[in-house]
Amino acid sequence: MKITIALLALVGLVAAVSVPSPSSKSTVTVADHAFLEKQKFLLEIVYRVEDPLMFEECIKLGHALVYDKAHYTHFDEYMEKFYESYKMGALLPQGEYFGALVKSHYKQAYGLFSFFYYAKDWATFQQNVAWARIHVNEGMFVHALTLAVIHRDDFQGLMLPYIYEIFPQQFFNGAFIYNAEKFDYNTWVKYTQYEKELNDVYHHGKYYNHKFYNNDYFYAKDFKTYQWWKLMGLDENWHSMETYTPLRENSYEFASNEKYLALMKNIDMFWYPVDYSRDIEFFNRHSVLSYFTEDLGWNAYWYYLNLDYAFFLDGETYGLNKDRRGEWWFYNVQQILARYYMERLSHGFGDIPQFSFSQAYEYGYDPELVAYNGVGYSYRKNYYEVQSYGNYEMMSLVKNAISRIYNIIDTGYYTTYDGHKIDMRQPSAIEYIGNYMQGNIDVFDKYFFNYWYLLSQMYVSHVDYDDFTVSPSVFLNWETMLRDPMFYSMHKTIAKVYSYFYHHLPYYTQEELAVAGVEIEDAEVSELVTYFDIVDFDVTNLLNDKMVFQDGQFVWDKSLYARQQRLNHKPFNYNITVKSEKPQKVVVRTFYGPKFDEYGQIILLKENRMNFVEFDAFVYELAAGENVIKRSSEYFFHTVSDRTTYSELYQYVMAAYDGKYEFPLSISEPHSGFPDRLLLPKGWAGGMPVQFVFYISEYDSSVDQYSNYDPTYYSGIGSGTRYVDNKPFGYPFDRHIDATEFFVPNIYFKDVSIYHHDTFDKYYGEYSKYGHFDYNFYNNYYTTKDYD
Repeated sequence: MKITIALLALVGLVAAVSVPSPSSKSTVTVADHAFLEKQKFLLEIVYRVEDPLMFEECIKLGHALVYDKAHYTHFDEYMEKFYESYKMGALLPQGEYFGALVKSHYKQAYGLFSFFYYAKDWATFQQNVAWARIHVNEGMFVHALTLAVIHRDDFQGLMLPYIYEIFPQQFFNGAFIYNAEKFDYNTWVKYTQYEKELNDVYHHGKYYNHKFYNNDYFYAKDFKTYQWWKLMGLDENWHSMETYTPLRENSYEFASNEKYLALMKNIDMFWYPVDYSRDIEFFNRHSVLSYFTEDLGWNAYWYYLNLDYAFFLDGETYGLNKDRRGEWWFYNVQQILARYYMERLSHGFGDIPQFSFSQAYEYGYDPELVAYNGVGYSYRKNYYEVQSYGNYEMMSLVKNAISRIYNIIDTGYYTTYDGHKIDMRQPSAIEYIGNYMQGNIDVFDKYFFNYWYLLSQMYVSHVDYDDFTVSPSVFLNWETMLRDPMFYSMHKTIAKVYSYFYHHLPYYTQEELAVAGVEIEDAEVSELVTYFDIVDFDVTNLLNDKMVFQDGQFVWDKSLYARQQRLNHKPFNYNITVKSEKPQKVVVRTFYGPKFDEYGQIILLKENRMNFVEFDAFVYELAAGENVIKRSSEYFFHTVSDRTTYSELYQYVMAAYDGKYEFPLSISEPHSGFPDRLLLPKGWAGGMPVQFVFYISEYDSSVDQYSNYDPTYYSGIGSGTRYVDNKPFGYPFDRHIDATEFFVPNIYFKDVSIYHHDTFDKYYGEYSKYGHFDYNFYNNYYTTKDYD
């Protein structure tokens, strides 16, 4: 199983050396019974949170919120206000839509989180969680609980299901959600029997003629490449899974695991083909990118980043300042835009459109989502005039906040209310700018307005300052933002500030960039191939309670899955040949970026630096002489594979709870990793030209990686040891580039191409199993085992 970040390389001489993954050198930690009790509680407490709590033992626990201050390590004003709001009946009611970026909502969520986070012991925490599950708004409850599980140091290894498994409503279109909520096993059995009789007549009777239909049948007017089931002759309805293994990129590993098969064999599994949410009525060319912008892993990454470094959590209390929280958030915005730009280029689109309050925005968007309370999300028409809607005073505050940070950067310093002067010409000042742009509580002047980012999302969602009940909008929650094209245009405004700050710092010189005696002589990159595979996402949380509670007992004997097409890539590797005059530790960073714009013209490096995507960084010990560094995509920096599903986790936990299985804490990927399968853009059938950049810098021993956490099951948020060194994020592309100084022996550019293979090509012809899902899909295309 892939781990988020790579460990140090083994010492090499002249021969080729491969960089190992952390898991190859760490022992597997197995959960004890006390841990399993906690994990079982967390998995059960979030099951169907939109329904009344059905677990009797939890209902008994949740009779009251623990208010005695002796049970907490800290008791603050947010806890006081939350408790007062509860007593007065002023909490956000259950059934209302919760927005993490609604001012009145986040303050209550902060208070609830504090009751979870500061609880002295598990008993207090458990009672508060059970109480909140019964009395608190569903979205607020999940938000506060997720924050607590992430940030409590004593919860390392404990996990919640992924957010798209808790709230599938935030990720799948409303039509699918409706069908899943209404799923009834008895009705399904009768329906499939009728459908079989109909298909027998259709396939074998006089109405079916291969020669007549042949290829033309598949090219229906509304057919799109993401509607893979139409190519197989399948309808949009529930199908029984013919294997015990949900589809994913490493399904073959599970299918050959006897313990796994024994655990899952008694579960009836059903899947439903799911399209990306869209509405043809509001179609524009951007919807061709829906497979990327609406990808569950892409959206979940942004969600967890903003919970890891939540804007209302102060850096000192939660250790976030150790991680350079402002700079890291800032850099992630820039990287998300760079990755999105690469996907645009693969479709012939150019720069990300500018966002302006005074000009109409070209791309309309209809998410087709339905919130957990049954209310549909709002849509935006094409050529939407932003300033014509919303609170003008709020808009002015947002615009003024942007203008003010530009003025501060131009001035070169900022004087706080207490007379302290901050030098904005130092590289370390990027942390101050990042905190400001995120609008977090660590902003450099506590008396300065610091919630501009929150208000900007409220403005475009038509929410005023003190609104309490609001309508669903994709901009009010982190997990739904990235599906809207306007997100990227708005955040391009933030990235411009990032670039503007570095514009005021001097260029890196050759003396600063070079490493004495180190030269990259050559680099080889294996073929880069992308394709669309098919994956099952666990949506069992949508099953109605009649299916899971029998005689008052929780029975997990059925699982529902949303089967969807998604972008993936073949595993690839690169080799770097490096000559070193002496043994020394170095840091190797790898980037890729465009070489040509949408018109086929070369992009000058000084204009291109913000478009490079960093996907690997690791420490390596060079030997004197020639070194060949071998690196596989399986061990890239900060990337993860598919996670263990909700259904599987619960079965594992219960088996271990009953003494039938040893539960390893590394059973699921850390929540904060970037999806490995989205590293590369789609590319072209004939090869999309890009360039890889390899850069080697000195290792300064400033960061002792993994010194205080195990990366196999914990993300290390607030540890200060998650990164390879203390160089600026994005180094050496962080500052503007002087080409006469930038090209040093320890940097190497390599031209490569990204090829896209049409994995559905065979289905365009006459398909012999028409009307059935092809379970040999993975055997015929790119599984990991085929390319090791």
